[in-house]
Amino acid sequence: MSVLPLSVVLVTWLDAVRAGHVGPDDLADAVRGDDPRHLVVGLPEREVLELAQLPGALSGPLSLALPASGDPVGLGGPPAFNLAALEAGEAVVAGGVGLVPELDARTVVWRAHRTEPAPYVDERESASELRLALVQVTQRLVDLDVASWSPEVPDLLVNLRHRPPLPLPPALDPRRRETVERAVLCLEVVELARRDETGPVTALELARRREALADLDRAARRALVGACTGRHDR
Repeated sequence: MSVLPLSVVLVTWLDAVRAGHVGPDDLADAVRGDDPRHLVVGLPEREVLELAQLPGALSGPLSLALPASGDPVGLGGPPAFNLAALEAGEAVVAGGVGLVPELDARTVVWRAHRTEPAPYVDERESASELRLALVQVTQRLVDLDVASWSPEVPDLLVNLRHRPPLPLPPALDPRRRETVERAVLCLEVVELARRDETGPVTALELARRREALADLDRAARRALVGACTGRHDR
């Protein structure tokens, strides 16, 4: 199982194309994965684009948005874009253009929106915050006897270095790659733990569990946004 957002794959490969490490066709193959087709719609003067055409149609700084209710990380407006990105839970920003993925039948459609600059998320700071959150939340979950209500979670937490590779560019900075891998693991922990809220728990224990998972989810999304900020402006 992987909860790696599509926008993480797209923004890292866009940056790799700009750096000259890979070509547009490599980007298209990586982002598409096992999906039948991806299309880009709504760009000015470009009715419909294939993924391989996208790098040549974008300019400006690259960044990632992974918003959740009450935590619009990566978003700077306007409201129409923010709402679309919040509904999808993710978006890619390139200069004044935001791309939000939508599933249309068996096709993933990246719909373009006008965007404004988002608050900067520091890569090193957000990665450090995630490492601390993972330690603290793990202890909180142990105290709440996480293993008894979701036995898969402890297995995930001890297997960070024994996981299948993510579809990231080969030349991605190792520090950033490590942060992405850690953040994705944390998102998987959150998803697994939220699936099962049964068991002999009190309302207070349930509230503490939800709070711990929300803290980990927030730190993971913020770390991904920091790690995926583009380094190469076109």
